[in-house]
Amino acid sequence: MATLYQLHSSMDTLRRSTEQMALSWQAGDNLLLLGTTVAYIDWLNAYLGDIENMEIETIAGIYALADDVAQLHKNTAVKLNLATKLTGILSDTEWVTMTQDSRFDKVVTIAL
Repeated sequence: MATLYQLHSSMDTLRRSTEQMALSWQAGDNLLLLGTTVAYIDWLNAYLGDIENMEIETIAGIYALADDVAQLHKNTAVKLNLATKLTGILSDTEWVTMTQDSRFDKVVTIAL
């Protein structure tokens, strides 16, 4: 079974949040970046690369909510090139549907 992680972190706590998530991470898990965390996608990927035994290839998908992406300044969104870094941008309804998929046994929120 896989886990859906919801990560809500400021830049100041992103490394610690990523390390906490990695403690229970398993290949095939998915990640949703909440709030402004989506703006730190490049830092997240760098921190994931720093964690021993945690390969970014083990992540089944990295998602963001459409409302959160819409809150980013347009220049920021363009520079981040989220379309190439995210598996998808989900509506609230799509995320709820995903959380109810039988292949996932739990949803874990990390907000430090």
